Amino acid sequence: MNRPHRRQFLHLAAGAAALPAVSRFARAQAYPTRPVRIVVAFPPGGANDIHARLLGQWLHERLGQPFLVESRPGSGGNLGVEAVVRSPADGYTLLILTVAHAVNKSVYEKLSYDLLRDIAPVGGLYRAQYLMMVNPRSPAKTVPEFIAYVKANPGKVNFGSNGVGATGHLAGEQFKMMTGVSMLHVPYRGEAPALTDLVAGQVHVVFASMTGSLELVRGGQLRALAVTSTGRTPAVPDVPPLAEFVPGYELLTWSGVGAPRNTPVEIVDRLNKEIAAFLATPATQAKYADLGLTVHSVSPAEYATFIAEDIEKWAKIVKFAGIKPI
Repeated sequence: MNRPHRRQFLHLAAGAAALPAVSRFARAQAYPTRPVRIVVAFPPGGANDIHARLLGQWLHERLGQPFLVESRPGSGGNLGVEAVVRSPADGYTLLILTVAHAVNKSVYEKLSYDLLRDIAPVGGLYRAQYLMMVNPRSPAKTVPEFIAYVKANPGKVNFGSNGVGATGHLAGEQFKMMTGVSMLHVPYRGEAPALTDLVAGQVHVVFASMTGSLELVRGGQLRALAVTSTGRTPAVPDVPPLAEFVPGYELLTWSGVGAPRNTPVEIVDRLNKEIAAFLATPATQAKYADLGLTVHSVSPAEYATFIAEDIEKWAKIVKFAGIKPI
């Protein structure tokens, strides 16, 4: 090969090697060119649906294409994940990930998907602690007093939750596991009826989301004994963390965004950047703070680590409680 031809060959080879990177960059810059669907694996009208619509509106305004929220409830959130796993890995199907999906890996013995293998983490939205609450007529005004009350009344104390395997149930089981107390679990079809019966004095304690219970606490209908984070929260600054009385106790619910595995990295990164911008706005931060939520802005890699650690934590609690799907 003579020198001019060799130089021409090397130039063409270098150009060809650069094409994939240029192509990937161009694809990310062009994305999206058509509507994107955001799958929520729970019924419409709930917290996940609301957060998906807020994010979808932001992404629509920023990226110029509709981000349409689609509810795919069923099987404790598994049907929605299955729908996303079966979708093309092109960035046009996203999933609202929740703590329930991390729990399901331990509750359901046979799933058609593996969350860590089949879903690419895009980024977090929020984390939130729960409230441990009793009826104002309860003799227990602090966590130590409640623990003493349970131990003094064996077999007589119960706790309500938003369903078998739900976060409120797991919060109660974690409390039992770490304190050694015995309480009967009373599952409800959702958080609202559990709180209604707590107000009526039909159950002794409920662990519930701040979103669903803050107004009841602020209105004096329920007494908050603790928050399930390791520190205090501005939403209820006078309520101590449960970890002050039960060292190491922490329970956080969370939500974020995922996509089918093998979704192009450059599209995942672009979405992550837009989600971070959404979470950084004063309006989003103010709304989250009022609901007792903490912004959870992390990279895709950091989110993958967070989910893996959460799955491991829930596995221990599910095993302790012997929770099975119903």
